[in-house]
Amino acid sequence: MNIEKTSKVLKYRWIVFTILALAYFFVYFHRVSTAVVASDIMSTFGVGAASIGLLGSAYFYAYTAMQLPSGILSDSWGVKKTAGVFTLLAAAGAILTGVATNFTMVLIGRIFIGVGVAMVYVPVMKVLSIWFKKNEFASMSGLLVSIGNAGALSAAGPLAIVATLLGDWQKVFFLLGVFSILLAVAIFMFVKDKPEDMDCPSIPEIEAHENGERYIPPKAAEKISMGAALKQTFGSGMKFWPISIWFFFMYGSLMVYQGLWGGPFFRDVLGWDKVTYAGVLSFVAIGMICGSPIAGYLSDKVLKSRKKVLLIGTAVYVILWGVLWLQAGNITSTMAYTIIHFLFGFFGGFCVVSYAQVKEWFPASIAGTAIGAYNIFPFLGGAILMTLTGKMMNVANGSIATVAQYKSVWLLMFGCMILSFLCLLVSKEMGVGKVIVAGEIADTYDVPPSSDQ
Repeated sequence: MNIEKTSKVLKYRWIVFTILALAYFFVYFHRVSTAVVASDIMSTFGVGAASIGLLGSAYFYAYTAMQLPSGILSDSWGVKKTAGVFTLLAAAGAILTGVATNFTMVLIGRIFIGVGVAMVYVPVMKVLSIWFKKNEFASMSGLLVSIGNAGALSAAGPLAIVATLLGDWQKVFFLLGVFSILLAVAIFMFVKDKPEDMDCPSIPEIEAHENGERYIPPKAAEKISMGAALKQTFGSGMKFWPISIWFFFMYGSLMVYQGLWGGPFFRDVLGWDKVTYAGVLSFVAIGMICGSPIAGYLSDKVLKSRKKVLLIGTAVYVILWGVLWLQAGNITSTMAYTIIHFLFGFFGGFCVVSYAQVKEWFPASIAGTAIGAYNIFPFLGGAILMTLTGKMMNVANGSIATVAQYKSVWLLMFGCMILSFLCLLVSKEMGVGKVIVAGEIADTYDVPPSSDQ
């Protein structure tokens, strides 16, 4: 094997990852940016809270709807084209927001942003499955999620500060759009779908050489139709559905707390001001930044198991929900909640390992479709559980919710997480240590006969 080309692959993959990880940084940035400039939008265009709620949901539902298409396009178009084209769409949305003269333009811009950034995560995961070794996938996934959460934190204080310095919140979005165009150009110029595009050996070939084994190339490039890929993914039984249901409740419950009812609970029950509870809640993201890469490392290098790491993280997460439910209104210390939130994010961040567990059951040619299909469930969980708990927390105008109402929501989430844990127990994993021979990939992944056509 050409040592120079091998070295080129192992170095160049970091360029590919860095560019796409930067794009993912802005996925989280955009996700929370509406909350930061909500009051500015209301005063600029004379709209109320209902319009701000519509603006926030526009991103959320656009992002959810595009998860499956993002997987399909990553497999058919390729990573570079998918991420590049839709980063340009997100850039157009940001620029439209920056020059908007009415709320409708802002709403359309928000939808463009939601659709655009929705097409980043799955392509990056596809890149990780192609450019990195199997025992590096979970670690790199954890690093990616940490970068995303750093984007969320930077959209809080830093965004408000920059908007103040520029004297206009819309200028921030305009400049962000211009930067996104440059980022899209970088994607088109430097991102490669696979090492072979540079006339270099693939990662499986490099691994075989490092292990002193003879590399057996695939019999033929696997081309699986969209219908067959979807059928294979959704028809994979215990390999896909239990862990998908687990993710539905795991991430959905996190969004119920961090993204919806955590802040109002501290305001209504404990009487905290916005600055106080926003600072305390930020430790969920900080915990996730710390926990995600550690979970990946434990999965790849220490326990060498996806499922064991997920079970540990979920077990602690369930216990924390139990504490939140049983002690709601009794714990009043900001320090206590800071610790709880850090642990909440730290062990909640272990969920990133689940992508590796799902990905390993499917061939690389449909990895994007499989991950895109799987990624529907956390956001669907968030949408449904947030809607359900919203009905549970309904109060008359001018009234505040009682501690009993919040405890009923926390109890529901606690029960959902117990069910989630049981689903995880019966899920199947392939195992980090198992070696897949390239020429036998169809047999290993239960690919139907039609996949060879």
